[in-house]
Amino acid sequence: MPENSTSPVTTASAARPTAPSIVSPAAPATVPAPPTAPAAPIGRIPVLEVSPVVEGGRWPAKAAVGEVVPVEATVFREGHDAVAATAVLVAPDGTDHSWARMVDVAPGLDRFRATLSPDAPGAWSFRVEAWSDPYGTWAHDAAIKVAAGVDVELMLAEGVALFERISTVAGREPQDAKTLRDGAAALADASRPSPARLAAALSPEVREALGRAPLRDLVTPSGTYPLQVDRPQALAGAWYEMFPRSEGARRLKDGTWRSGTFTTAAKRLPAIAAMGFDMVYLTPVHPIGTTHRKGRNNSLTALPGDPGSPYAIGSKDGGHDAIHPELGTERSFKAFVKEARRLGMEVALDLALQCSPDHPWVTEHPEWFTTRVDGSIAYAENPPKKYQDIYPLNFDNDPAGIYAEVLRVVRVWIARGVTAFRVDNPHTKPLPFWEWLLAEVRATNPEVIFLSEAFTKPAMMHTLARIGFHQSYTYFTWRNEKTELAEYLTEVSGPAGSYMRPSFWPTTHDILPPYLQHGGVAGFAVRAVLAALGSPTWGIYSGYELVENVPRPGVEEQIDNEKYEYRPRDWALAEEIGISALLTRLNEVRREHPALRQLRNLTVHPTTNDHVLAFSRHLPERVSPTGAVEPADTVIVVVNLDPWGTQESMVHLDLGALGLDAEQQFVAHDLLSGASYGWGRDVYVKLVPQEQVAHVIHVRTP
Repeated sequence: MPENSTSPVTTASAARPTAPSIVSPAAPATVPAPPTAPAAPIGRIPVLEVSPVVEGGRWPAKAAVGEVVPVEATVFREGHDAVAATAVLVAPDGTDHSWARMVDVAPGLDRFRATLSPDAPGAWSFRVEAWSDPYGTWAHDAAIKVAAGVDVELMLAEGVALFERISTVAGREPQDAKTLRDGAAALADASRPSPARLAAALSPEVREALGRAPLRDLVTPSGTYPLQVDRPQALAGAWYEMFPRSEGARRLKDGTWRSGTFTTAAKRLPAIAAMGFDMVYLTPVHPIGTTHRKGRNNSLTALPGDPGSPYAIGSKDGGHDAIHPELGTERSFKAFVKEARRLGMEVALDLALQCSPDHPWVTEHPEWFTTRVDGSIAYAENPPKKYQDIYPLNFDNDPAGIYAEVLRVVRVWIARGVTAFRVDNPHTKPLPFWEWLLAEVRATNPEVIFLSEAFTKPAMMHTLARIGFHQSYTYFTWRNEKTELAEYLTEVSGPAGSYMRPSFWPTTHDILPPYLQHGGVAGFAVRAVLAALGSPTWGIYSGYELVENVPRPGVEEQIDNEKYEYRPRDWALAEEIGISALLTRLNEVRREHPALRQLRNLTVHPTTNDHVLAFSRHLPERVSPTGAVEPADTVIVVVNLDPWGTQESMVHLDLGALGLDAEQQFVAHDLLSGASYGWGRDVYVKLVPQEQVAHVIHVRTP
């Protein structure tokens, strides 16, 4: 909320949505101090630095159905007794759903880790339980003393007493209970040699059975932390952006253009689905203003027939809830959505909260805009750029009215079948507004996904993610060199992944980076591989298949930009170029390999050539939400970042990060070429960009 307002409400009425009450702008703004966290005494077994936790639990960490969520904590105690920890996943109804024994991943630093996996959307939570491990303490001491001949009978007797306690733990599987009874019997058999008695109690089988149902003393829980779980599409998906007016647009004999429609655009959907995309994202489909309409290539003078920018929203035909008459009707829009769904795709829509001077809001609600001292309404500027065809909203003048109206508009499009919104420039609107809007939509339509298009300072990008945006555009578009790519992949898949889900786009309708201006077909292939396999969510802008790489002089933007004109394309050329075939194969690989639909499982591997980048995604064997055991899945990506030259390199693989033993050999099956190789820890690669820009390796073991 703005400074002079109260907190937003969290329930919406069925008719006009309730917006937060607003204190008069003339009243002094009083911002209440945030609540102070209550003092909490240290636990008997301390549990500190729990993650994933966002701002101390102020906002929930993010997860998706089926996502493997890493949970970490620092756990220790006084003295030398063994400690252990358990991560507990709590279902939305407050019951304990599942748990996982945590592993000490930093011996000497007391850092424990486990993974949890929610199986349904909702407001979940988790906690960490630290505990004293009497079996671990006894096993450590007994192994040392029996081997040294010190207190042998005493240590064995203490073990027998310990196993009597172990037998009382409830909930064991029958086979585990038998394993422990057999171990206890052998330990108590005084007729056997002491080393044999001890070995029976320390066997791998006994340890595994105890790992599944341990004896826990002094159990000390951490706080319970929120975990918002969304549907899988919020984490992993393949987006395809299109301007529907260009699909089917044609030039008439008199030189004027006839716009494409939802009906003609729907004819493009089978080809998009065939490439494996599951989200079709439409730029704004609303009426476009005529006042100060921009012409081709962002010129200030529009010629007759120039369609204008779809981001200059609003005309006499309506505003954000209306459909441009040249595109069709509500009925034809719904038919487009229906066809997309028939093909296994969803429809996302641009949510651009700005207006042309002709928007109905300008006359109906002039207080929603900024009026300058000369009486004119301020248009959008990003000096030295000026956008005379766009009026920004001023959320401070009537936040209650604007909040309610935007929520109404969003719900109109949800009712028409839209299940995702790509939000244009959210960083230019107040954060409290987004926090309120996203919460309101989640309360009634938790399936709806919001993608933040905020190419801005990190603090703003990250805070937009924290307060509720499901996905975020990223700086990937400008990361080209090996070192910066390695650092960025590590960053977005690390702790930040608990709240900010990255979406990798090689280009957008606004951005044509220098790498792609000069990289040719191979450059487009390189960036597609990095985007599709470097992030579980990625997207392309229509025309990527045709390697559209000619910039408008002096800017990182395509010439003859589709924002300002119709741009029908000859899609038959895509097959000759080959990028569409690569996109299809990349999306197939993503569907076939669940490791590529995870975020926080990426490892960068060293290479000896600065033009060669190597990273992997590993998913250990796990139990699916249906109870079936799913095998481990590991994919290694080795990319030649030089689109013009052949590059050779040694790749030094961290086999542990691949779930393999040190020095283990494996079959490396290339998912792009179909070839197979024998690989191990150190691998030689040679990549010729005109033939293949990357190895995408599936790790196969006996």
